Amino acid sequence: MKIFYGVQGTGNGHITRARVMAKELYAAGIDVTFQFTGRPADKYFDMDIFNGYQVRTGLTFNTHKGNVNYLKTAWDAKPLTLIKDIKSLDLSGYDLVISDFEPVTAWAARNQKKAVLGIGHQYAFNYDIPRAGSDPIANQVMKYFAPATKGIGLHWHHFNQPILPPIIEISEIPLCTTIRNKIIVYLPFEDQQAVIKLLCPFKEFEFHLYSPELAVSSFEHIICHPLSRDQFQKNLVDSGGIISNAGFELASESLQLGKKILAKPLHSQMEQISNAAALQQLGYGQTMNDMDATIIERWLYDERAIQITYPNTAAVLVKWIREGMSEMNTDFIEAVWKTVEVQHITH
Repeated sequence: MKIFYGVQGTGNGHITRARVMAKELYAAGIDVTFQFTGRPADKYFDMDIFNGYQVRTGLTFNTHKGNVNYLKTAWDAKPLTLIKDIKSLDLSGYDLVISDFEPVTAWAARNQKKAVLGIGHQYAFNYDIPRAGSDPIANQVMKYFAPATKGIGLHWHHFNQPILPPIIEISEIPLCTTIRNKIIVYLPFEDQQAVIKLLCPFKEFEFHLYSPELAVSSFEHIICHPLSRDQFQKNLVDSGGIISNAGFELASESLQLGKKILAKPLHSQMEQISNAAALQQLGYGQTMNDMDATIIERWLYDERAIQITYPNTAAVLVKWIREGMSEMNTDFIEAVWKTVEVQHITH
């Protein structure tokens, strides 16, 4: 079986999910070609698992100081390049096309009248899940950015909808002592110096700040790191919690590890605003609309967290793909969610 798998590369969450899927697809003996779009080729990192992957321009969202700028996004878009990429992508030799909210793959398949299987968090928005921050532009983006013939939506909870748990790396959680005052900070769309300035008064805590462009801190308790998947994971494992934007995949990993979460959604980004609303509604994390020192301080001293044991959703999906992708009925969905366990813990 040959699969062409397109992945949105603007944020690291889609790539993280694709790494887990790649591992399971390769283990099943499936031949996969991965394509990534949304950032320059030299900005991808830790990509060894994706054998001979392709990179195209695609589309990305322009952000500035925690806000999505749709006008700048439209201005920076390269429509002629996008159209050329879509027309030049030949999918005729593949048995299945998968898109993780990646537009070039989705539209190329549509033009070539090939079915597209959408796998990702965005496809959960086809169902009745917590939704906030909607506007006409956001709704159109969600509908037409990377359309799929069939969408497999992923979320932290089923909300009585035909969606599946997150795709995350399922491995034994290392037996290590949680360092309560060690906090991971990943706010790539914010002004990093403003973040450092906001955190500097909290000297009882050690902050490990990760950003696309390495920031500089003059404070001993604020340590800046370049983006690195392995180093980030090592620091996350024994940390007390994470302050991040409201991306889906990182929150999923944090819940699996039992880390408390403080999420600051991107303004004007419906998906992240909805994610923050879901975290709040489920009681899985705390949120702030803006970088707020009062909320941060209250969260830092809160020792409560949620730990969720999720199944190996990637293995479930790969088995389903190999067996012919029959309709996912209620019994199938319920059987997957029955394996999920939610615990309230204290650090």
